[in-house]
Amino acid sequence: MRATIVRYTGADMRSLLSIFLLAACAVPAITPEERKQLLARMDGNAEHFGAISRKIWEFAEVGYKEHQSSALLRDELQKNGFTIVGNIGGIPTAFTATWGSGKPVIAILGEFDALPGLSQDSSPERKAIKNGAPGHGCGHNLFGTGSAMAAIEAKTYLETNKLPGTIRFYGTPAEEGGGGKIHMARAGAFAGVDVALHWHPGTANRVTVGGALANINAKFRFYGKASHAAAAPEKGRSSLDALLLMAHAVDMLREHVPQETRIHYIVTNGGAAPNVVPDFAEGYFYARHPDMGALDGIWDRLVKCAQAGALATDTRMEMEIVNAVYNILPNESLSSVVDRQLQMVGGVKYSGEEQKFAEELAKTFPPDFSLAAGSQQQVLPMLVAHGSGGSTDVGDISWIVPTAGFNAATAVPGTPGHSWQNVACAGSSIGRKGMMVAAKTLALATIELLQNPKAVQDAKTDFERAKGSRAYESRVPAGQKAPLNYRDNIRAIE
Repeated sequence: MRATIVRYTGADMRSLLSIFLLAACAVPAITPEERKQLLARMDGNAEHFGAISRKIWEFAEVGYKEHQSSALLRDELQKNGFTIVGNIGGIPTAFTATWGSGKPVIAILGEFDALPGLSQDSSPERKAIKNGAPGHGCGHNLFGTGSAMAAIEAKTYLETNKLPGTIRFYGTPAEEGGGGKIHMARAGAFAGVDVALHWHPGTANRVTVGGALANINAKFRFYGKASHAAAAPEKGRSSLDALLLMAHAVDMLREHVPQETRIHYIVTNGGAAPNVVPDFAEGYFYARHPDMGALDGIWDRLVKCAQAGALATDTRMEMEIVNAVYNILPNESLSSVVDRQLQMVGGVKYSGEEQKFAEELAKTFPPDFSLAAGSQQQVLPMLVAHGSGGSTDVGDISWIVPTAGFNAATAVPGTPGHSWQNVACAGSSIGRKGMMVAAKTLALATIELLQNPKAVQDAKTDFERAKGSRAYESRVPAGQKAPLNYRDNIRAIE
């Protein structure tokens, strides 16, 4: 037999030494019996954490106003031995909860903000609890609670087995357009973190590799001159005309941007009375694209639309960036850790009552969303998938530390996102069943990472490879504080 001679460079030797040290430092993996006990304990605690998720669902607090929701999760984590640091980045509802010491440091992200105007009872027919009030149309009541449960259960396992490592839960407010995580990161909250894990409520159980759209959004304010709209219109300069011209130009722009682009807006202030030429108007505009670099150019053109509206009407325009988030940087090795645990945890199966709820709710879906009767009965895990049509400030975190996430089926398959139907599911047992899939997956993935240094190192290697030479630079202006009142135009109908 002929011998093969392999010559190693200095870099190769350092790599081999690193692998050897990682293997030497690894601690025994969780045994099947320990896993069984952990999952059984979580099932025993399901009612308690389900009640917490329901309370947050009832609070339904919008971004940066989640005072009760944040306090409820902080108290639960503190009771379970976590050390709390609050008011991060000057945000009253932002906090971290840390347990353990040493490396690795595993971050578990949690959200708890609701969406404006989606108040809804947990029933399969449209029934607002309070017209115009907020509702959890994205299931963040489940997100924050499930993540907190996972952190507590992983901590219990480490404590019982006297294992090293640090678990840190992040209470991150205002994900829905407010960019809470960005301001927490700027305050140094993610310094020293090795990997970050997150999940999101959805209609399927699946791991997502990367995805989500980069998003820049801003409020455009136009200042004109008030006058009597009938007696002296020539003396007025309409700020509303400026805003409408901007909106028309933006609508024309849609034809001339990459097809993956998404642009949408609302008028937040259009004047006070028809017989008064408005001296102030405001619009809230979003632009999205899968790549932040491409989005920069699209956004520049959108700003020119605003400048054109002001120029044509002899008014003045001001722009305030409210939030800007990156697309999520993919991390395949870290996603594979999460996928392995999700596949092991499995899906959900509806009870007879839940199946009836699902079938009644499906009747309210738009035709292209509806599914065949009975198809909602069992929601099993899917293999790793790419892509997302939304945006999230998790994207910025993924450019700072290796990050992986997944969806759990907390809503009836086919449920439209950001809808009253989603609110109904998030407050029901269907939502809570999906939350338990997420909590179990997160807890087991956290434990695997804490016991397997090589998995953490692989995630870091993937992170550097995916990032390449691209530098992360937030599009939120340097020094800008968190927009704590960005939802102030929201009013419920009494």
